[in-house]
Amino acid sequence: MAVALAAWGLAMGAVAQERLVLSAGQCREMALAHDEELRKADNAVRQAELDKAVAFAAFLPKVEATATAIYMFPDMDMMGMELQMRGMYMAGISVTQPLYAGGQIRAGNRLAEIGRECSEENRQKTRMEVLAGADRAYWNFIAVGRKVRMLEAYRRQMDALYRQVEASLSAEMATADDLLRIAAKRSEIDYQWQKACNGAELCRLALCNAVGCPLETEIVPTDTLPLLTPPGNLTESTALRPELRLLQKQVETREQQVRMARAEVLPKVGLSAGYLYYGNVKLRTPTAAGLFTERLDDGISLVMASVSIPVFHWGEGLRKVRKARLDAENARLDLQKNARLLTIEVRQTVQNVTDGYRMVETAQAGCRQADENLRVMRGRYLADMCTLTDLLDAQSQWQRAQSQLIEAQAQYKIYETEYLKATGTLQ
Repeated sequence: MAVALAAWGLAMGAVAQERLVLSAGQCREMALAHDEELRKADNAVRQAELDKAVAFAAFLPKVEATATAIYMFPDMDMMGMELQMRGMYMAGISVTQPLYAGGQIRAGNRLAEIGRECSEENRQKTRMEVLAGADRAYWNFIAVGRKVRMLEAYRRQMDALYRQVEASLSAEMATADDLLRIAAKRSEIDYQWQKACNGAELCRLALCNAVGCPLETEIVPTDTLPLLTPPGNLTESTALRPELRLLQKQVETREQQVRMARAEVLPKVGLSAGYLYYGNVKLRTPTAAGLFTERLDDGISLVMASVSIPVFHWGEGLRKVRKARLDAENARLDLQKNARLLTIEVRQTVQNVTDGYRMVETAQAGCRQADENLRVMRGRYLADMCTLTDLLDAQSQWQRAQSQLIEAQAQYKIYETEYLKATGTLQ
């Protein structure tokens, strides 16, 4: 076992290039700074803010400038006069202000605002998923590491017992069968230890991936599985859950889309003003003295109001409105269904936290009983008051009790995080 431990340690030292001392809080911070999905969610928020600015621009007047050059050949005959537009140019500027668009602009701005709010809720949802994943990876890594150390302590117990029985065998106070049974037990412990080491390596890789450090990094956690305090009052409210808020925003989005569809069948009123300047237009008029050429350079100002009224489109607009209303109704039904599912999920996490704490208490009591039983059996075995089988059973019971306590403590920490995530309070 010592040789195997040394070989494993050398292998890990050869692979590991860096050493990272990590606490639970640092694990969360590094996961938030590294996660690609969270950075994409941040980008989505910035995109939504830009969309909101674009939508607001629909309220403002639009200013456009134009410039045109024309070369027309041949000249145009206008009642005996020749209009020459060789090198004619025009330049103008116009301002257009929508006055009424059937509520389409307001609905578009509200949709953009809802989109921004949804992106923020989605960012919060992604943030909590990252934190939950980081906590899960961290506590699993600690739990598997404790199992490795527990199995090493278990192996030391068996080594001491092996030496003791070996000495007894030399004094003809034990049998070779006893020694073989202990050797078989040591082989079983080696197998369990190797499995635990493999699991620890996989958990290390998962934790490296969660915090964004190189996969060769050796991680040294600073936290241990603590003595747990009873859970306090656990709320079952889902009001802060980002998923619920996203569903509510989805309903509001569908309602605004109904307004957008209705706006298509309502009149639209706009006002525009502009100025157009043209030049290098020549008008040739025949006279008694010959052709008289007059150059025309002038500008035109204009103000125009327009009203667009949809009259008959074969019911297209009304059908779009009815379809949008059905979409809104479907969104409300989705909200009702998923709100119930979220409530069930929260209640399940509350039950998990409560049951998880009870499991820890049960495992702690089992450890105390196993410690006492092992102590008694050792004394009895030394006094030849019990068999080797009884002692080996006591040691196996101790190992199972320790494993159950480690698993229960780690799972309780994960249950706590899942509860906070389910209630939308994981920060």
